[in-house]
Amino acid sequence: MTQPIALLDGPWWPYLALVLFAVLPTEIWRWLAVAFARKLDERSPWLEWVRLVATSLLAGVVAKLVLAAPGALAGVPLAVRLAALAVAVTVVLAFRRRVMLAVLAGEAVLIGGAVWLV
Repeated sequence: MTQPIALLDGPWWPYLALVLFAVLPTEIWRWLAVAFARKLDERSPWLEWVRLVATSLLAGVVAKLVLAAPGALAGVPLAVRLAALAVAVTVVLAFRRRVMLAVLAGEAVLIGGAVWLV
């Protein structure tokens, strides 16, 4: 039987795994994006396409979370989830795209509705 590597056998293994398998793969792409983004024109068709794809992916994730809720969110009635989404979208449109305020307002409706109805 081979001897285990001391670093992989100790208490630091979860942190090493986190850095190797979560941080490094995403950070490489972020740094490359920063390096190449300086040369891009904001109004280029390619960047517009990327923005549209990113927005559609986000919309798909939000729709899946609202309509086919996983875990504890599935216990919250659909009407409450839809109301939270409607409040969040209204806040975004009313307060000039203040996303954090919209998230907090949607969460307040979601939590309040879950506590009140469930």
